Amino acid sequence: MDRIYNGMRARDLGTEGWRRPWSGENGGNCLEVRKLPDGRVALRQSTDPDGPALIYTREEIAAFIRGVKEGKADFLLS
Repeated sequence: MDRIYNGMRARDLGTEGWRRPWSGENGGNCLEVRKLPDGRVALRQSTDPDGPALIYTREEIAAFIRGVKEGKADFLLS
């Protein structure tokens, strides 16, 4: 994990430590998440573990979660 960047192959981040906090709710199409050693968070699609990983800072993830809790992403469901 010498050079971690947005869009890198998720498999290059390793196979251990990926979690599916929302698994089972959507028929197997799961978003997987992994906390990186430097505190950033990686996201990947479970059906494509070799595909790209999206890398976010802790602050970006915190802002996203706060916004979801406040209903700011509800438009995505309608």
